[in-house]
Amino acid sequence: MLSGDQKLVERCLEGDDTAWETVIRSYGKSIYNLSYRFSNRKEDAEDLTQEILLRVYRNLKSYRSEAGSLKNWILRVARNLIIDHYRRQRRLPPSAGDEELETMNIRDETAPNPHQAFERGEAARFLMDGIQSLSFELKEAVLLRDLEGMAYHEMADCLNVPEGTVKSRINRGRVELTKLLIKRRTMTESQE
Repeated sequence: MLSGDQKLVERCLEGDDTAWETVIRSYGKSIYNLSYRFSNRKEDAEDLTQEILLRVYRNLKSYRSEAGSLKNWILRVARNLIIDHYRRQRRLPPSAGDEELETMNIRDETAPNPHQAFERGEAARFLMDGIQSLSFELKEAVLLRDLEGMAYHEMADCLNVPEGTVKSRINRGRVELTKLLIKRRTMTESQE
């Protein structure tokens, strides 16, 4: 008997557009969020999301429900493409002004006043800068656990590493991030 995930995949493979739309609705936002958290740029996240969804669609025939859930299979595909993107980006010099333009589009409409909005924006940038400075493995673990809310066993399945390794990476990532944020805060306070 086929699992629900396997049935959905079979319907997609048979050309059922409604089934593919279900896949996109179910996983598209998670893919985008993961892409954004790794790239820290809206345009890159959108491009990565499209690339990931295209790769998922092209490779649906290789999905096997006995190997794990469709969600974890899709996240593995996403992870592989994000790693490729990360490696390509490390080789390219940053474009002048890109980061400034990206942060200028951030608005906090719930902030009661401009000062609080500024402080929240600074805190968010401060945190994202810290996350971006972590090694890829540590960043991946922290983002999947703390921002995506994945369970340890799901992460172990997605990353294809033991659960103990997942926990270790999360702990090391959090410790490293804390050190980076304390160091940066200390430097900022001493400049004031």
